[in-house]
Amino acid sequence: MGYKILIADDEAEIRELLRLYLEKDGYEVLEAADGIETMAKVKKEQPDLLILDIMMPGLDGYRVLRNIREDNNIPVIMLSAKDTNADKILGLDLGADDYITKPFEPLEAVARVSSNIRRFYALGAGKDMQTKVKELWVGDLCLDAEACLVYQGDEKIELTSIEFKILKMFMEEPGKVFTKQQIYEYAWGDEYMMSDNSVMVGISKLRTKLEQSGREYISTIRGLGYRLDKQE
Repeated sequence: MGYKILIADDEAEIRELLRLYLEKDGYEVLEAADGIETMAKVKKEQPDLLILDIMMPGLDGYRVLRNIREDNNIPVIMLSAKDTNADKILGLDLGADDYITKPFEPLEAVARVSSNIRRFYALGAGKDMQTKVKELWVGDLCLDAEACLVYQGDEKIELTSIEFKILKMFMEEPGKVFTKQQIYEYAWGDEYMMSDNSVMVGISKLRTKLEQSGREYISTIRGLGYRLDKQE
């Protein structure tokens, strides 16, 4: 596969377990034992995906994620013994792409890694791999599907992989209303759970990044879902 995975966890046993299964699946694996080392290795090694523990010495996972998202949109899977909705929502709100709770099944963790790698790095091929569109334009928004970049006029907008996929879905059919289920299954690639707030958080973060100029792009259609408004 050739993809480089960074495992950031202060428990050596967990790093070794994940390394064993990921290398068996063909991934190159790097390790970090604390938040400071994680930041340094993300910058130096430029991994393709980060598995990030929340409770780490130096800098905890939330602070590491916040720092990374200032200039890097690589897929991040949060790893934690915490299993409350508040913790999950906080991680997603800061830009995490997925969440694994300890204790976990190693094969499931590898499947989550593969799923996020596939969704993030195959975005240019579209949802069903049949249509490959390099650029999408809606008003002053330009989405480069091959490079996974978004521009608002001349300004580059930094998005997480989930935010990018939501916007791509909207820009492919501007004006169309998408339900929460449709958005979740497209962006997260998983079965939608009615109690899950991930879509609401993702839309909120995307709005914040797009609407700093005061211009509104995404409308909420009460009782139905969301749409990207057509721009003149």
